[in-house]
Amino acid sequence: MSVSEQQAPGNDGTPPAPGRLYGVGLGPGDPSLMTVRAVQVIGAADVIAYHSARHGRSIARAIAAEHLRADHIEEALVYPVTTESTDHPGGYRGALDEFYESAAARLAAHLDAGRTVAVISEGDPLFYGSYQHMHKRLADRYRTEVIPGVTSISAAAARLGRPLAEADEVLTILPGTLPEEELTARLAATDTAVVMKLGRTFPTVRRAMERAGRLPEAHYVERATMSGERTEKLADIDAETVPYFAVTVVPSRIASAAPETDPEPGTGEVVVVGTGPAGPLWLTPESRGALAAAEDLVGYTTYLDRVPQRPGQRRHGSDNKVESERAELALDLARRGRRVAVVSGGDPGVFAMATAVLEVAAQDPYRSIPVRVLPGVTAANAAAARAGAPLGHDYAVISLSDRLKPWEVIAERLHAAAGADLALALYNPGSRSRTWQVGKARELLLEHRAPDTPVILARDIGGPEESVRTVRLTDLDPHQVDMRTLLIVGSSQTQAVRRDDGTESVWTPRRYPEN
Repeated sequence: MSVSEQQAPGNDGTPPAPGRLYGVGLGPGDPSLMTVRAVQVIGAADVIAYHSARHGRSIARAIAAEHLRADHIEEALVYPVTTESTDHPGGYRGALDEFYESAAARLAAHLDAGRTVAVISEGDPLFYGSYQHMHKRLADRYRTEVIPGVTSISAAAARLGRPLAEADEVLTILPGTLPEEELTARLAATDTAVVMKLGRTFPTVRRAMERAGRLPEAHYVERATMSGERTEKLADIDAETVPYFAVTVVPSRIASAAPETDPEPGTGEVVVVGTGPAGPLWLTPESRGALAAAEDLVGYTTYLDRVPQRPGQRRHGSDNKVESERAELALDLARRGRRVAVVSGGDPGVFAMATAVLEVAAQDPYRSIPVRVLPGVTAANAAAARAGAPLGHDYAVISLSDRLKPWEVIAERLHAAAGADLALALYNPGSRSRTWQVGKARELLLEHRAPDTPVILARDIGGPEESVRTVRLTDLDPHQVDMRTLLIVGSSQTQAVRRDDGTESVWTPRRYPEN
């Protein structure tokens, strides 16, 4: 059946068969970028519908103008509000919903009369397009076809001549109407990005780009493929000149990478990144962005393996016991102008790489090198969340490893923390070469805690071998503990409660008894 083919009313006066609804994408603005199918549908339709603001000028109609016939029925769907305020009792959203219902009813009347209706939309009809509101209200009642169109994103990339995404890069598309904090987080976390709906949002978008460290990479494209097209670096744009039909593009880093040259001394930095206790789900947006932006990654090989491979990045893996040497390598690279990320597990400031880097950075050759520390989810917090909320009140964090401090210091701190009735998160409880510390710690803690005090054994949290068990302090078996295990010992107030589904929740009350 052709686009225009319809069933006429029967001789017995029965109503005609309903018409067909088309959502037609017109592309980014240049009429020559309309698809052949879009031109066919417009030419054969009975009704052409398009949205506009109250001024009545429709960009969609202007794009399709040369294909409109004198006998086309035109339905101008004029928004009651765009960016201004409204006195509608339902507010801005209520005014729009009422408008969409009314517009859909107008189109439904044509469809019920057997007319073919083409709702034309710049770009793609289902990508931030006005047509989608008609689609949601009509597509389940009438035969419908959506004609895709070239998006403004594709047009902007083409006009810049810059690839949007390559290899395993992730492209994120954002509306500029998001809150600044949300924009900043998403821009920091992604490889490449396009921010749409600029206009009045431009100052917020620019600040978010700057805060996320993406401003030097960002480009501005206004009215791509249309009259008045403009492309510039985003940093050079005057906010007062930005229309709604503009986008900002952070293109592919891979495609943008210049041939490797010797960087300028003094331009590098070191960022110490906490990756959390396991894989990508535990990464903060800020850390994800820092890892993507780095030219060199330095770290313990196990932690480096958590970071996706990126073309052009150098990876410097090493053993777990050479923290100072690793820090010195990172600072030397930064002194030569490289952007370096030191990859640390958990939070880099908790028994991890931040201290090692700062210790070396305090020495004369490195004092001028910028060093930043980005937080990560700690093993203690991750383990506590899996168990419930055992660290819900005051708690202490202690490492049982005597590699960097004597056992006498550890024992003294355990006594003090246990005597103060603090819940305890015990890192580095044991290894193949250290098998006695857990037993000693249990004996010491039993001097202050009841035998049935809950103890959580959290192993490989976030990893493939994750396990979380709760035992009584008196039943804590050192042979069930290794370096991948973290122990959480409850206070005198900590509760372990069996729930109806068979799981156990461990929590420490927020209030402490007066006596």
